[in-house]
Amino acid sequence: MYSFAQRRDTLVVDEPLYGHFLRVTGTIHPGRNEVLATVNCDGDSVMRELLARQRDPPRDVLFMKQMAHHLVDIDRDFMRKTHNIFLVRDPRQMLPSLMIQMPHAKLANTGLETQWHLYRGLTDAGQQPAILDSRELLLDPGTVLEKLCAHLEIPYTDDMLSWPAGARPEDGIWAPHWYHAVHRSTGFSVEVAKDDFPERLEPLLAECKPWYDKLYEHAIRADTGE
Repeated sequence: MYSFAQRRDTLVVDEPLYGHFLRVTGTIHPGRNEVLATVNCDGDSVMRELLARQRDPPRDVLFMKQMAHHLVDIDRDFMRKTHNIFLVRDPRQMLPSLMIQMPHAKLANTGLETQWHLYRGLTDAGQQPAILDSRELLLDPGTVLEKLCAHLEIPYTDDMLSWPAGARPEDGIWAPHWYHAVHRSTGFSVEVAKDDFPERLEPLLAECKPWYDKLYEHAIRADTGE
């Protein structure tokens, strides 16, 4: 999201269906009451309004950061009208971080199975969604983003590689609860491999890996020279 926010032609919207997700699932997240009181929590209405919004040049690209598990009890047909990008991360690296915020996370919380079914549904409908894998992206951000932009038929710019540290105006009101690490970032940092994977997470890793592997097979690759 922060990468696309650097583009002068792009309007960025942060998790527009978060309020909808909290309302329909009853999930207890930090800042839940503030979110429900502040944003439109009717997901179908949110998407209709966003896709109908008139954008003034040069900001004629709409980038929506969505979470796969937010797409619950909602008409997903809007995805047939958008160019869709799936961002995935190796669950061996992702799960320990997820558990910090969600100690009792399950497969559904990772979004991996949902992403695969969404991907297959879109490809079956004739669309070609892009898949970004975090490791490939961090190995060679410029090349991977350039390939992504070519896929989306929009120009690539090196501005997408860095951003100022700190909060951004595009952040949702939930940012103080979730965005501590990204607010310290100024660009894409090489991921440090975690060797000490918690044994208690092995069963969840086994659930996640088949879905991740299916998605990774179609991911945009970095140019590593290998």
